[in-house]
Amino acid sequence: MNTTTRARTLLGGLILAAVTIGTWAAWLGWESGYATDPETGATSGPYAVWQVVGAVLTLAVVAAVAGWLLSPLLVAPVMTVAFTAAWAGRAAATDDSGLWAVGAVLVLVGTAVGTTLVSLGAHLTRRRRAG
Repeated sequence: MNTTTRARTLLGGLILAAVTIGTWAAWLGWESGYATDPETGATSGPYAVWQVVGAVLTLAVVAAVAGWLLSPLLVAPVMTVAFTAAWAGRAAATDDSGLWAVGAVLVLVGTAVGTTLVSLGAHLTRRRRAG
């Protein structure tokens, strides 16, 4: 790996981590509470469905673009670690039950699978188009 490739990989990874953490902050980072339905008494939260869907769709676009430009071997771990760390940091700070750790594992696995599949698909599509 030459110096230019290393610099591109490092810069790409740093930008990717920042965009991934920004995605968490934009969609999920500002939510701070649970909602109780006054009629049923059911509690939901701390995120609304539309927030999670928005975060997942944004992460999918980021993974596709990053997979097109960078190696999926970089994209999947960087996005997985960045998003999981951002999510787990907030969850650990606001959860007294300790169940945040279970959620963190689920976020880790889901993010790893999703970013791997999307970035690999984009990468393979680019390679097929290049001939």
